Amino acid sequence: MKPAAFDYLAPSTLAEAVALLARYEREGTDVKIIAGGQSLMPMLAMRVARPELLIDLRRIPGLDALHEEAGQIVIGAMVSKRCAEDSALIRDRQPLFHAATQLVAHLQIRNRGSVGGSFAHADPASEYPAVALVLDMEMKAVGSAGERVIPAADFFVTYMTTSLAPTEILTEVRMPVMPAGTGWAIKEISRRRGDLALAGVAVTLRLGGGVCRETRMAAFGVNPTAVRLTAGEDALNGQPPDPAVFARAAAAAANALHEPMSCIHASSEYRRHLVKTLAERCLAQAVERAGRSAA
Repeated sequence: MKPAAFDYLAPSTLAEAVALLARYEREGTDVKIIAGGQSLMPMLAMRVARPELLIDLRRIPGLDALHEEAGQIVIGAMVSKRCAEDSALIRDRQPLFHAATQLVAHLQIRNRGSVGGSFAHADPASEYPAVALVLDMEMKAVGSAGERVIPAADFFVTYMTTSLAPTEILTEVRMPVMPAGTGWAIKEISRRRGDLALAGVAVTLRLGGGVCRETRMAAFGVNPTAVRLTAGEDALNGQPPDPAVFARAAAAAANALHEPMSCIHASSEYRRHLVKTLAERCLAQAVERAGRSAA
């Protein structure tokens, strides 16, 4: 299929983009923001999305910045996933986000798709929302009412829905530099390499006094949005890094999931089983990395 007819605007400044968005929202025009277009273009082609107007961000300077600032890595909304994957700063200072980026689809898609676009799209099978929850990331949005910073826990609302207001534009995402001694892991299961995940788990933790501490776990691909696995965290914290403990914590995490999604590719119970298996493997790998980091 081909997209339904739409108008197209490409502002040259952020202020212009915000003003255009506010104006057409007031007029009741169905407006979509386009960044890399990797997710939106197929939706347009299949007429899943039928906006009356596209506002393109690609000509706006500054949205492709990537740098470290006050202990945080700042990624502009228009930075491509390929650029994030190639970034030595991200690879060395926040390896969990780097590994998550490498799991995204295929090279051609990472070349085109933007980091900010992926966050705004909020696909529940995407790796980024789960990593955002684990890392306590922040999202900066600019709109007609001004600028605000949204914590990851408040950003993802439900299936492909965020807390961005209709007149707001996501301009950057921020994540803390990973502290020394932190173990991390991310794993997923998909039908084929590059397919959307049927289920995935991301983990960070630290070791101290012979026990696991500060564990953070999140699952993706199993609920309408990524979800913290707090039952698994509680079961692991204060316990020795032992395979039997990992198994109990993984089981607690999976059992506490609220009604995992079911589809022709994976039933609800199969997704729950995948979370248990992946969480157990992630915990073991994260502990191994934490031990190496502390050595």
